[in-house]
Amino acid sequence: MSTTNKKVVIIGGGITGITAAYYLQKEIDKKGLPIDFTLIEATHRLGGKIQTVNRGGFTIERGPDSFLARKLSMSKLIKEVGLDHQLVHNSTGKSYVLVKDALHRIPEGAVMGIPTQISPFVTTGLFSPVGKLRAAADFIIPRTKVEGDQALGTFFRRRLGDEVVENLIEPLLSGIYAGDIDRLSLKSTFPQFLHAEQKHRSLIVGMKKQKALQPKQTGEQKKKGMFLTLTTGLQSLVETIEDQLSPQSVLKGTRVEHIQKSAEGYTLTLNNGKTMQADSVIVTSPHQAAQSMLSHYEMFEPFRDMPSTSVATIAMAFPEEAIKQDIDGTGFVVSRNSDYTITACTWTHRKWPHTTPKGKVLLRCYVGKAGDEAIVDQSDDEIMRVVLDDLNKIMNIDTTPEFYIVTRWKEAMPQYTVGHQERLEVLNQQLESELAGLYLAGSSYEGLGLPDCIDQGEEAVKKVLKYLK
Repeated sequence: MSTTNKKVVIIGGGITGITAAYYLQKEIDKKGLPIDFTLIEATHRLGGKIQTVNRGGFTIERGPDSFLARKLSMSKLIKEVGLDHQLVHNSTGKSYVLVKDALHRIPEGAVMGIPTQISPFVTTGLFSPVGKLRAAADFIIPRTKVEGDQALGTFFRRRLGDEVVENLIEPLLSGIYAGDIDRLSLKSTFPQFLHAEQKHRSLIVGMKKQKALQPKQTGEQKKKGMFLTLTTGLQSLVETIEDQLSPQSVLKGTRVEHIQKSAEGYTLTLNNGKTMQADSVIVTSPHQAAQSMLSHYEMFEPFRDMPSTSVATIAMAFPEEAIKQDIDGTGFVVSRNSDYTITACTWTHRKWPHTTPKGKVLLRCYVGKAGDEAIVDQSDDEIMRVVLDDLNKIMNIDTTPEFYIVTRWKEAMPQYTVGHQERLEVLNQQLESELAGLYLAGSSYEGLGLPDCIDQGEEAVKKVLKYLK
């Protein structure tokens, strides 16, 4: 490293970290900047939760399987690295909610469970007549008096009642955050719902008007789903980005144990006993790891109490004939009013046909949620047995899978509890005044989805370059 060059260290090699490394290298090369950087990853692979298994013609995602097409940053990154020819939309189809022992189709026009069309909502069997009447009270209930943050559950129960929340909204939202909606922050997860209610008084009216403002879809567009993935698996994005990074800029199998501010910048102590100097640092690690590395700074104390949920997934491959009661759809989520261990199931062979050989079926089920995580610690065989028992009640599967893959994500789903945004704003102000040049980015902070993490990685690079000027 040249003595005149500035040094940037990016901690964490998940999607946020590799995005930051990619865009930082791009700016350095494009503008000839006197900056060197190192991406440090504690494990021996990059990508974090993005892991793809290719087996027997199946393409199986252990972590996230797709991203929202309307969030453009990931599509942009994929195009930049030359993989846009591999992009594919999900196949559209019916989606269901499992309530007690019955699958109910999600009412047409529902936006994250909020009805925007009256007829499908009135005729659905998801709710009792009393539950439907209670939801209709949204048309007359006054606006929420906005005083700081509130829980998602509090907001939706007030507007639409317990039954709609528990049988539709909660299963859909919990599928995203694996959390307790009675603790999750409205401002940090879905502030657009509060904005719609504040503008139109009725949440239903607000979401209906927002939906009407969206461009009308053509017949061809309607066939395309709202999600995108790569036919080669999302891990191919990680591998392609890594191939485009300078090999000497990536340090795997090394953990940062301590970060200390000094007059010269930052000193990083590594688990091999060595130290590394940096003028600026981007920490993309989960909040638990960030707090550990920076525990001597009191501003990081709130991260001690920030919860994370453990979840597991199981992907199971079957021959078509093993499914005795096939269902026309792409998957279902499970209401809390149901005696099931699984929280959701994707019929992957239907949603993503490219993942599954002809004549085969691929099911991916999810277990574990806030307050009910014990199943995650069970053996692979036990998880398979419990999940099969659940599925057999719905789909009449009379055989074990040809193979299955269990993936555990321990404390991997950060929970944005009430007040998260305010705590983050305070922390960022303290960072700016006391630890200038150190930036946080990643799923623990301002968005869990892949595009959200990419946005944060790119934004962190902009802050670093501005700081180093």
